[in-house]
Amino acid sequence: MVTLDKIYHAKYILKSVIRETDIIHAPNINPESEIYLKTENLQITGSFKVRGAYYKMSQLTDEEKSRGVIACSAGNHAQGVALAASKNGIKSIICLPDGAPISKVEATKSYGAQVCLVNGVYDDAYAEALRQRDEHGYTFIHPFDDENVIAGQGTIGLELIEQLPDMDAVIVPIGGGGLISGIAFAIKSLNPKIKVYGVQAAGAPSMFNSVHDGKIEHLESVSTIADGIAVKSPGENTFRYCSEYVDEIVTVNDDEISAAILALMEQQKLVTEGAGAVSVAAAMFNKVPVKGKKVVCILSGGNIDVTILSRVIKRGLLMSGRSCSLMIELIDKPGQLKDVSAIIADKGGNVISVHHERANEGSAVNGCYLRMVMETRNYNHIEEIKKALTDRGFKIVNNN
Repeated sequence: MVTLDKIYHAKYILKSVIRETDIIHAPNINPESEIYLKTENLQITGSFKVRGAYYKMSQLTDEEKSRGVIACSAGNHAQGVALAASKNGIKSIICLPDGAPISKVEATKSYGAQVCLVNGVYDDAYAEALRQRDEHGYTFIHPFDDENVIAGQGTIGLELIEQLPDMDAVIVPIGGGGLISGIAFAIKSLNPKIKVYGVQAAGAPSMFNSVHDGKIEHLESVSTIADGIAVKSPGENTFRYCSEYVDEIVTVNDDEISAAILALMEQQKLVTEGAGAVSVAAAMFNKVPVKGKKVVCILSGGNIDVTILSRVIKRGLLMSGRSCSLMIELIDKPGQLKDVSAIIADKGGNVISVHHERANEGSAVNGCYLRMVMETRNYNHIEEIKKALTDRGFKIVNNN
């Protein structure tokens, strides 16, 4: 069982290893509440995971350390285990699915781990890690369902109590549940009045479903840009802690996550991965009751795959009304494009692409369609431009 003494012990052990990450005030995330950000995306290895991994390894016996450790991860846990093992002088093997991003494979190697690429997906890599554990006697470092790992993550809760003792609530990302289990246990043990809210991606709601139905449930598949929390099933320990100590669990979709990533980059100059931004998405879109409250959002990680960053930003722009695509039905005659462009320019929109095509079968013979993508300020600005176009007699067929 996790105890408060164990979490305080973890804090003592981790003191010379990790950063006590800052809390940053973020007034524009949700103007109706007082939002603060706990910047674990700036932690060493770019994620909170090193806390639990290091504390777990510090508690191994000398014999266990001599045999080495093994873990399975496609991302942050791998890097946390690799660094923690290196600092403790322990051999580490990390099993990764062969489809893992090259950047994460190389990062894991750079922290000193031996990487074992396994054909298939995460479940195949997990099975291989257990096989090697049994064959070679390695200690398996579970990514979330382990009391020492949970205690290590719980040190964030102690830091929050010290840094912002008058907070009303904390919003925490949930994958397997190790992070929120530790934070919720620590905070509720010290101040039960503070609300603890959990957030999962709508495409991977394993803990959300399990707590709602009162039993552990396994998802057949997961699909979300928040790959760091795309977990099919919660752990037995984490399910129990979430059921007992977490006030509410909600979900956010990929568009909301993308908008949160974009807001953090623009407003706070902070890079977060999808999993790290779900807490902010929940605050931005009022998924939990934050109005008038002092609330901390945990930014759990910043290791976003740069190859998908442009796509995430594009979705974030669309979700926040910063980009808009219009298709306008026109009469094919000179001056139409000029008139449309003049209206958009007069309203402060910026056209970034134009595609003109003849009308389809069933449309007027002299008809055509104009597809335009614009940069805009927000949704109100989009509506203002659309109204100006329709007031001038232009027909908008669809938009997004």
